[in-house]
Amino acid sequence: MNFLEERIVKDGVVKEGNVLKVDSFLNHQMDIKLLDQMGAEFKRRFADKPINKILTIEASGIGIACIAAQHFDVPVVFAKKSQSINLDGEMYVAEVESFTHKCINHVIVAQKFLGPEDHVLIIDDFLANGCALQGLIQIVQSAGATVEGIGIAIEKGFQSGGRIIRNLGYQLESLAIVDGMDAETGRIDFRPQGEDVGGSEAENSGEKNECK
Repeated sequence: MNFLEERIVKDGVVKEGNVLKVDSFLNHQMDIKLLDQMGAEFKRRFADKPINKILTIEASGIGIACIAAQHFDVPVVFAKKSQSINLDGEMYVAEVESFTHKCINHVIVAQKFLGPEDHVLIIDDFLANGCALQGLIQIVQSAGATVEGIGIAIEKGFQSGGRIIRNLGYQLESLAIVDGMDAETGRIDFRPQGEDVGGSEAENSGEKNECK
């Protein structure tokens, strides 16, 4: 097990409905030393990429992205889920369905913060069905920028998101991939690090690139 998997086993809580709660250390209360380890690992995995900006989505991805940005020495842009009086000028907008909250959000990034000169690393805390990532990818593409890679803290490998995103050709690096959970026993099964996570299963099953 790597450091994140060990922490998930120690402090993560499995709930019915394939819910994994990591709010004691990752996405409500945040263990900054753990986030620093994660940032260093993302830097190692994307060391050969010319990344000059990190993009995430509010709110749970912001802490991870900010700590990771220290290792890359780049700014962080986070997509907002609602319009506010503080947002001005032209905007990039994408529609995103939330697996956790069971709702549709329109995520927004001001055009002045993302442009054709940017080489972007997208970072988020969870990957389930891939809708949030597809929305962020759409925003990067609208800006004429380049997605250099995608870093995820925890991927639910038994859901379609990881396969869909990899099938699109992006370098997707997840620090922990959960292949199964049991709410009754609390058991969490992780995919061995380095195991092939390519897209053949999705392609063979005829799975479409959609969120709903």
